[in-house]
Amino acid sequence: MTRFAITAAAIMLAAPAFAQSDASGDAAAGEQAFNRQCVTCHNVVDDEGEVLAGRPNMRTGPNLYGVAGRSIASIEDFRYGPGISQLAETDMVWTEENFVAYLQDTTGWLREATGDDRARSRMSWRVRNPEDATNIYAYLASLGGGAE
Repeated sequence: MTRFAITAAAIMLAAPAFAQSDASGDAAAGEQAFNRQCVTCHNVVDDEGEVLAGRPNMRTGPNLYGVAGRSIASIEDFRYGPGISQLAETDMVWTEENFVAYLQDTTGWLREATGDDRARSRMSWRVRNPEDATNIYAYLASLGGGAE
């Protein structure tokens, strides 16, 4: 019985790690980076309306709940710019690679992804440190709601 209890406890404690298994960054460091760099425009609000990060009624940027694995530009009722809206018509999703590259050069990444040299991102902020960008993705993935 004791072995069963220990095994069950280990599985339950490991569940958050499995939930973000595709994220290579440090979620704790990502939380700090998110709070320094992202909360001005973004929040993370789960399906029940609980604010997991950021401020409650933030409307500048889209809600980042479930961004890991989600189709790009797919938040209903959010007014995306024309450049990123082009990607909504594709099957492209927010992978760690896409997300990190986008955070580091939003317009450059968008132009490459769309093949449109005139595409521009409405997100003017850049995460200059690649480690911060990777950690932010890991943090957001750890909050759940992403594609399984």
